[in-house]
Amino acid sequence: MQRQFSQLDSVWPAALARRLGAMLYDGFLVAGIWFVVTVVHVAFARFVLGLEAQQVGQGPLQVASLRLLLVLSAMAFFIYSWTRGGMTLGMQAWRLRVQTPDGFSISVMQSLIRCLTAWVSLAALGLGYWWVLFDGERRSWPDIVSGTRTVVLPKRNK
Repeated sequence: MQRQFSQLDSVWPAALARRLGAMLYDGFLVAGIWFVVTVVHVAFARFVLGLEAQQVGQGPLQVASLRLLLVLSAMAFFIYSWTRGGMTLGMQAWRLRVQTPDGFSISVMQSLIRCLTAWVSLAALGLGYWWVLFDGERRSWPDIVSGTRTVVLPKRNK
């Protein structure tokens, strides 16, 4: 169920530098997730499948399964974060939130579309994120394709 966010009148579109900062923070989190996934994958191959140490990571099936698990775990992290509260931990640090244009939390489908478009944006040498510099509403390709907005939240009063 989508929920409506507060502070809708005091948010503004996120600039490229702030987005890149949040992406850097989230990159460290994803690296940690990937470390855990890789350890579990290796342990499964070694102790459940009974492979010798030299055989772990050998063969196309092991490589493909690990790559698939890495992609799926990163996507699960982002989809869960965006649908739960509109932000990842890196986005919280940079006061960013992903929302619909009318201020609601985004759906699982919008999150999935954002993830898939983000991979394309990064594969195109980041062009999908550089697009923020040229778009009048400061939207990236993931924003445009998924029908979402990335906004900056105001500072909290102490």
